[in-house]
Amino acid sequence: MILRFLPATLVFASTALFAADWPEFRGPGAQGHSDAKSLPLIWSATSHVAWKAPIAGVGWSSPVVIGDRIFLTSAVSLSGKEEATADRSLRAMALDAATGKAVWDVELFQAASPRAHRKNSHASPTIIHEDGKLYVHFGHLGTACLNASNGQTVWATQAHAYVPVHGNGSSPVLFEDLLIFSADAETDPKVIALDKTTGQQRWAFARQSGAKKKFSFCTPLLIEVKGQKQLITPGSGVVNALNPKDGTEIWRCDYDQGYSVVPRPVYAHGMIFISTGYDKPLVLAIKADGKGDVTATHLAWKIEKAAPHNPSMVVIGDELYFIADNGLLSCADAKTGQVHYSERCTGPVSASLLAADGKLYIQDEKGLGVVVQPGKQFKILAQNDLGERSLASYAVIGSDLLIRTEGNLYRIKK
Repeated sequence: MILRFLPATLVFASTALFAADWPEFRGPGAQGHSDAKSLPLIWSATSHVAWKAPIAGVGWSSPVVIGDRIFLTSAVSLSGKEEATADRSLRAMALDAATGKAVWDVELFQAASPRAHRKNSHASPTIIHEDGKLYVHFGHLGTACLNASNGQTVWATQAHAYVPVHGNGSSPVLFEDLLIFSADAETDPKVIALDKTTGQQRWAFARQSGAKKKFSFCTPLLIEVKGQKQLITPGSGVVNALNPKDGTEIWRCDYDQGYSVVPRPVYAHGMIFISTGYDKPLVLAIKADGKGDVTATHLAWKIEKAAPHNPSMVVIGDELYFIADNGLLSCADAKTGQVHYSERCTGPVSASLLAADGKLYIQDEKGLGVVVQPGKQFKILAQNDLGERSLASYAVIGSDLLIRTEGNLYRIKK
């Protein structure tokens, strides 16, 4: 069942960024950190639940929070059947943050018999918000800009279709007047920048590497190094640092045959931390002040065990935390790569790590939320089971958590 409109008496909050806003994948700084205090430590499907809202269709995009609204995407079967190749209505929706009730729900595109990996969806990229506009991306299936207050389309385009493998997954980023996303297809992988006001292409970077399998799903990260903006964009076999204004390459670091790269990079201590993808991922720390091919000169260290295929990492102080897809959590010295511990923490996990309120939050694929004490010694503070499949990453709203499961969105309170 598709969400219905509520009466238009709900007033949309100011477009200014609130302290509690969560405007894109992995939050305000795009690296999985929140300044929120007094977040919940314990919860279940029946306790510490402010509300639980059913979400039609299938989608693993993470929630975005702006003022009193929560935004999501989903892919709803047009036939009512949920088999993998059912025709889909690709939708964006707004929920009232206080109640979880629908405010608006709009169709942007339809997709005929799309295919996706069982751990993916046709609505996996997360919305990004800026100045009252929502930029909604469905990878090869289309991209659109919406008015956040009412869901009306500003522009929509399907001009950047490509041949995917396993569906789509990379979320977009904004830089000045550009909307930028990875399009790492089966062949001719690219990074594409659109004019955010019109949807017209402004530049495209053709990714070159020696990897035999070209497809990847990584969300880029914008950083600044010595006054210069860099767009860090990992793909199969290579991570490229681009000038976001025009897509020209600043530096590149090769990592051979790594492919299907998913984890979003993180940046701290002058280094980029990435995972190199399938089949056997490595965690790499790369100094970000190089020029040209830095493969032989700027690799600070690497870790060969327990690297993630899917979950994004997080840096807290001098420690880098990462979790393998099998639930093995590792803590390493971010400056040296020395591993302090690798301990079994959860079941299979795809969601990215969250650092908030002096704690580390982890959500596994079966719905188990584990809270860990940051530090060089492994210590679990709480284990909280929702009992529902969950691959989406956390969002923070006020002092609460938003957790998306296969059929619902939960607002978890202390």
